[in-house]
Amino acid sequence: MTYRAVIEGPQVLSGRLAVPGDKSITHRALVFSAIASGKSRISNILTSADCLSTLDCLRRCGVRIEVDGVKAVVHGRGLSGLVEPDDILDVGNSGTALRILPALLAGQGGFAVITGDRSIRTRPVDRVLKPLVEMGARVWARAGGRLAPVAVAGGQLKGIAYRLPVASAQVKTAVLTAGLLAEGRTTVIETAPSRDHTELMLEHLGAAVAIDADAARGERGITVTGQTQFTAGDIDVPGDFSSAAFFLAVGALAASGPVEVVGVGLNPTRTGLIEVLEKMGVAPDVLVRSVNAGEPVGAIGIERGRLVGTDIGGGLVPRLIDELPLVALLATQAQGRTIVRDAAELRVKETDRLALTAAELKKMGAKIAPTGDGFIIDGPTPLKGATVESHGDHRLAMMLAVAALAADGVTVIEGADAVDVSFPDFFDRLRELGADVAIAPAKQTD
Repeated sequence: MTYRAVIEGPQVLSGRLAVPGDKSITHRALVFSAIASGKSRISNILTSADCLSTLDCLRRCGVRIEVDGVKAVVHGRGLSGLVEPDDILDVGNSGTALRILPALLAGQGGFAVITGDRSIRTRPVDRVLKPLVEMGARVWARAGGRLAPVAVAGGQLKGIAYRLPVASAQVKTAVLTAGLLAEGRTTVIETAPSRDHTELMLEHLGAAVAIDADAARGERGITVTGQTQFTAGDIDVPGDFSSAAFFLAVGALAASGPVEVVGVGLNPTRTGLIEVLEKMGVAPDVLVRSVNAGEPVGAIGIERGRLVGTDIGGGLVPRLIDELPLVALLATQAQGRTIVRDAAELRVKETDRLALTAAELKKMGAKIAPTGDGFIIDGPTPLKGATVESHGDHRLAMMLAVAALAADGVTVIEGADAVDVSFPDFFDRLRELGADVAIAPAKQTD
């Protein structure tokens, strides 16, 4: 169902809540359980459109998956046990599935075609296909091998050493996934940190994985030994930090008291926003309560405070790439100038998030200019209610909802249903904190 959200601000909120399971970890739990030996029980899965696309594609490849609410039981088929799908695999809007599935299927038997929605067919896949070709994969894509649909003809792969040209957890995961199916060893070398959920989960499941960090050279190598079967195991997915981030922004901008998010993953490769909030003068309280499958889990609390501008770039960017639209919003209310650089990756997400974040916040009165690889924002600037558009991007839709809570007047978010990609209950969770949000049918167009 398509709909718009109507929010009249400013509103002041407070309270305690939990967020749904982590999207990145849910994808990986499903994929690696599918090629494990035995039965995996996964709890707190994210049942968003993206993750359900991955689940459906795995089922089409012969994997038996039983889902009950936020619990899933995956009956693993072993490393090479997937079957040839009898139809095209549709990943919907999931960039993670688009990049992992070719790697997963390249080492199986059979033939497959992978595509997705209009947005996903504009997102580059060449940086994943390049190392797969080096491993001997037979893969093709349109636009000279750059865009989906992707065709894969399964066959024998060989291990390689591959140095990531840019920090990318999706490329790393794709190469390591193919490496599990290849002859010999496969090593991914990263010179800047990226999300490490893949290696943590493989370690948890007992896969043949080794990590070698070279502090002197600032490099980290992750090696898997191919064709070594691993056993299924239980996986408890923590709450998604990227979903929690929107409520941290609520706490920083529109809170009448503390806002606390509990049961959230606190993996340091994901929590760069915490450092940014500290630099901007509203340091959250963070408490790690447990470690599940190598992932630290705990609670984050934050209260409204005086924000100051800051500079953001370098190695911090990969650790908050999905939260940078929120950083831009926070910067509109900060004293002074905020500069974000080294974030050109945002131009090839679900949308060009650099251009569209700036365009939509400008409608609300923000002083923000996109650059080639980031933003320049001057604040503080009072935000005014306006009619804005998600452009089908879930993170833009949620960022604009937070902006609406801090703005003066009525904000209408067209395409608010984009939140279903990663956080179907987002507006319900806002209401838990006391937000007044009205949902209305989408505007009709001729």
